[in-house]
Amino acid sequence: MYKTDVEAADAFVVKYKELNAEISKIIIGQDEVIKDVLISIFSKGHCLLVGVPGLAKTLLVNTIADVLGLSYNRIQFTPDLMPSDIIGSEILGDDRHFKFVKGPLFANIILADEINRTPPKNTSSFA
Repeated sequence: MYKTDVEAADAFVVKYKELNAEISKIIIGQDEVIKDVLISIFSKGHCLLVGVPGLAKTLLVNTIADVLGLSYNRIQFTPDLMPSDIIGSEILGDDRHFKFVKGPLFANIILADEINRTPPKNTSSFA
């Protein structure tokens, strides 16, 4: 698609600026955090957002997924969370056949919220 790596990098910079401008319409004053989250996405990594409630962490992740056109799901890590709540489960349908209902793990971007409040038996199933 691009003739040289320089041309591809220049096109990436243009798209990055457009993406950052769209996100900044929703998330205000968090430019460094936005940059860091986008770097983690572009490098196929993970990102840990730590902060007090009300800093728009959930809104940031939801907005980035929306702007990129990716599916988004949130997992609320409560003490009663079971692995099937994350992965999904087989259920018996009306037609008397089992079907798999996908859990939130099957999204492109997943927000694992309040993971520090979950007992070790649940967090160990994700390692």
